[in-house]
Amino acid sequence: MPAYKVGAPITVEWGKQQVEVSTVNHELPDASVVDERNRLVRAGMSTPLAALPEDAWHAVARAAVTPETVALQLRESQEAHTSLLLEEHVDGATLRSVHARVWLSELFPAIQPRTGQELLAVDDPQVQGMAESGKPQAILRYRYESLKHLKRHVQQTISTTLYRNSYAESILARRVTRALIVHPVIYDFDDGTEPVCALVARDGITRLASAWKVLAGPDCDPDSVARLAVETLLAPYQLSVSEPAKPLTQRMALGRQSRRKQLREEFNKEIDKAGADEPPSLRAIQIAQSYLVPAHITVGAQVYERASLNAEDVFDDALRSILASVHVEFKPWDTAAQNVEVAGRALKRVLHGGAGSNAFEDGLHAVYELAVGLRRASDTPHVYGDQSIPGTGLWRAVQLLHTLTRPAVFEELRSRAKEIKGDRRMTDKGYAGLLGPIVDYPWRSSKKSAAQQARNAWSNGGVLFKEVLEDSWAPIVTSDFTTLVEPALKGSRDARLTLALAGGTALIADKLLTRNVGSSVGRTRAPGKVPFRGDVHKIIEGLARKDNELGFRTLALAAQRFEDGRLPRNSGTRQQLGLPNDQGTEVDGEYQHLVVDLEAHDRILLEDGEPVMLLEWDVVFASDPKRARQVLEPSTDDGSDGEGEDAIDGSAASASSPAGGVEDSDDASPAMPDMEVPVEQQIQDRRRALTNCLADAKTCVDELEKLGQAMTFPPLLGPAEDWMDSRDTALYVLNAIQNHKGDYAAEEEPED
Repeated sequence: MPAYKVGAPITVEWGKQQVEVSTVNHELPDASVVDERNRLVRAGMSTPLAALPEDAWHAVARAAVTPETVALQLRESQEAHTSLLLEEHVDGATLRSVHARVWLSELFPAIQPRTGQELLAVDDPQVQGMAESGKPQAILRYRYESLKHLKRHVQQTISTTLYRNSYAESILARRVTRALIVHPVIYDFDDGTEPVCALVARDGITRLASAWKVLAGPDCDPDSVARLAVETLLAPYQLSVSEPAKPLTQRMALGRQSRRKQLREEFNKEIDKAGADEPPSLRAIQIAQSYLVPAHITVGAQVYERASLNAEDVFDDALRSILASVHVEFKPWDTAAQNVEVAGRALKRVLHGGAGSNAFEDGLHAVYELAVGLRRASDTPHVYGDQSIPGTGLWRAVQLLHTLTRPAVFEELRSRAKEIKGDRRMTDKGYAGLLGPIVDYPWRSSKKSAAQQARNAWSNGGVLFKEVLEDSWAPIVTSDFTTLVEPALKGSRDARLTLALAGGTALIADKLLTRNVGSSVGRTRAPGKVPFRGDVHKIIEGLARKDNELGFRTLALAAQRFEDGRLPRNSGTRQQLGLPNDQGTEVDGEYQHLVVDLEAHDRILLEDGEPVMLLEWDVVFASDPKRARQVLEPSTDDGSDGEGEDAIDGSAASASSPAGGVEDSDDASPAMPDMEVPVEQQIQDRRRALTNCLADAKTCVDELEKLGQAMTFPPLLGPAEDWMDSRDTALYVLNAIQNHKGDYAAEEEPED
């Protein structure tokens, strides 16, 4: 075998695949020296083109692999006629950055926009901007409850990022090649813990997390990678008795420096072990490829004269503008994440000027906090100063929808959203699409399997028909939506529109109204069918039309039966997956929406003594019964009446528990060797063990589903590769069981 040449490609085993490493460093840079770091701090403090406090400059100096090159950029920018710093011009401000190579272990992940629409276990910190003498500074404050909250949030950010995506193989092959956008941050703590100054990555969080994955190794799952990152970033450093006391920021920095020293020593041992004629080991390559990353460190923010935001908000808004533009063109966030980002920024801008803030200046900030998830649904009565408002997710939706569709707020917020997105116009449907991920915040986790269809419905107009957007109406607060039907029939506009917002939101959330209603038109009532086509907002408008009692009662019943914590049987999830009914869920009362019967005393349609489940077909019919009957008349004699009724009942097929009547598995193992046990007995023992294993598997799946109701990440069955392994195993068992159907087929055939 020919001797290895430095610089030649290296093929390594990475999990189940091979990766060709194009180039790898055989030496790692030493730690920077104090004098160089101090020169960078002095250069930063003296340049008028940057705007950071001294502690932030020390954080920049600690992170830079070669502080002198950063100091050179700052000094030459100050002396030259034009700035040599990187400049980004956005709406309202100019941001200035230095380019540097930084230690991976000095970069904390910022709040991840890609998961902005998710419901996670650990809450994001409160974010505040900073200004000095009325001028914005290129630094933010992240306020956590405690140091433990910071650790859990960092761990959650890295793990959820890796569950969504990973560039580990690419980074292993070529290192991180595209610079991360980085800026200083001050971590404050509610429990009185001393503040900490560090650097956070605002753009490139996936690259940052993937670099940690490379360092951790191919066999580490996202949670293990996240733990490694937290242990390194927040590594404790014990001062010796002879050392003077140091701030927490410095002690943590010394801990990270110590970890880097350990990695460098490990790398050198691996290189020495390989020698000159052998390629570096996989472990050496992991360290070399992840040790450093390129970064643009934002150090200055210059506000334009006509900027409408407060000085403290300029830097964060400008940086978010850059990130949003990047992620529309490259690896875009999904539509819901973009809508959350745009709506949140637009609403914050409305707080600081415009017609909307004049109309709601005393309460809009609380509304903003409620809308972006900083306040819970139970805070709705406090936010609106009315303790009679139920603190439920549905009433949160009704109040927010009403507030954000008042003409003054609507026009201002839509205008701001257009500016942020760079669009020339935004339709009412586009505006409704922005509101969808805000409305569904309380039930994102519990109704996650219907979330995509619901957001599609919001993008198709949601509940925003013309009357809802008009002025001079207000929701009628009630704990029983069915009490609004009579006022609505008597002409109360407030009652009608309250039913439209509440009932319409409930129907959308529970997948009983979907985008472009009527994609599958059918004359027969059946799941997935509708009598005629119509946009979502048009269907809701029809349901809330004057004198439409069937529509009013359909909306009222849907709103009254709505539950935040689970999906109804009507959503069809269990039937679509082909799973048997879980008998355990019926013990505490089945959740389902029901068809209205105006002739019944309780206004609920019964068939064979049982309530009939509501279908999208029924909702569309109720929006315009006259039109529906005209469409259906030609088919009244086709003999298909009642066919749809049979199709909807997916609950008839019940399955007994796999564990039912099975003996304890401890008795399954024979006391004597297999060769002495009759074959038929061995078959019985293994069948009993299989039944128990399947029962245990079902229990585990049920428990995972319950745990998954509290959050949308991490995935219940782990990373994609783990899920695929579990899926292959499950399919193998299923196919084996299905193949034995032939053993019983003959018994079912009639005799000749």
